[in-house]
This record gives sequence, structure tokens and C-alpha cells, in this order.
Amino acid sequence: MASLLRDPLFEISGQGPPPSKNFYFFAVTKTNVIWRWWKISVRAVDRHAKPGEVKESLQDFLHDTKLQSEVSLVFGPHILEHSKALCQGRYNYLELLSDSFILCIISYLELEDVGRLSQTSLRFRKLCESEAFWEQAVRQRCCTVSAEVASLAAEVGWRNIFFTSKLQLQKLITEALT
Repeated sequence: MASLLRDPLFEISGQGPPPSKNFYFFAVTKTNVIWRWWKISVRAVDRHAKPGEVKESLQDFLHDTKLQSEVSLVFGPHILEHSKALCQGRYNYLELLSDSFILCIISYLELEDVGRLSQTSLRFRKLCESEAFWEQAVRQRCCTVSAEVASLAAEVGWRNIFFTSKLQLQKLITEALT
């Protein structure tokens, strides 16, 4: 399974917390942790400051409380915990799957289970509520989808089409055509 891992395993960048204007980059690779910073200031003494970089092994990062506190301060405790888990070899393989592949898996679930899945994480909520999922659900459950239905779905959304009865759907199509 480790061969499925891409390198870097994780990376994030952004501005430090206010009032700082400094820019930070943090990455966890298969062998190292990389921490970079760029000091941004209007003060004359800081104008010529060069960017900095710290590169440590995964094990060294796990023991470097100073760097861990900087990561937590800039990017938050969740990012720190996720990074420490990666350094310890605890990978979330589900995060590595593409959205299209996960949508394919979700399509085999019952709607009740899709509702439960959408409550587990922000990523799953977005996928379970996406137009791509609902279009897939409509197309799987209907033998054919007419051009009129597809056109109506572009206006009202595939989820609305899914939960609309056939009689209501015919009425909506008639109204759209007139």
C-alpha cells in the first residue's frame, strides 16, 4: 500500500496569523519534513531578510517541539496532528482516492447510507451533495434520460430531478417548453 503514496505526502502554505505578514510553507515527504518561511515587512531592517528553510527527518520532527509549535501556531493543531500521524506512518488511504473513484463507490450505497456518509466529513458531504453524484443517481435508476429532463436538470439541479415524481416532472417539462 505504501507504493500508492505520492510525494509529498502533504503540503500546505499560507500567511502567518495576524499581525504577521510572513508567508509559510510546510511539507511532509516520505523521508523529510520541510518548513520554509519568508519574512515580509515594511521595516527597513527586515527588507533584506532572506527566506529560511528547515529540513528534518520524520523522526527528528516528532521530537522537535519548537517546530511543532510553529506549525500549530501558523496552520492549526489539526494540521500538526495530521503531520505527526504521517511521520509515524499512519496514512489515511481514503484521502488519496480521487473524487470520481469515491463517487463510483458511493453510487452503490442506499440513499439512507449516502445521507449518513455525508455527515462524516466535509469532503464526503460535498461529494454526496454534488451534481455529479445526483446525475449519476438519476441515470442509474432511470432507463433513459431524455434531453428535456437533462435540460431541466441544468436549471433546477439533478437532486431536484431525483426527488421529483414523474407526474411533477412532466408538468415541469411542459412549463419549461411553453
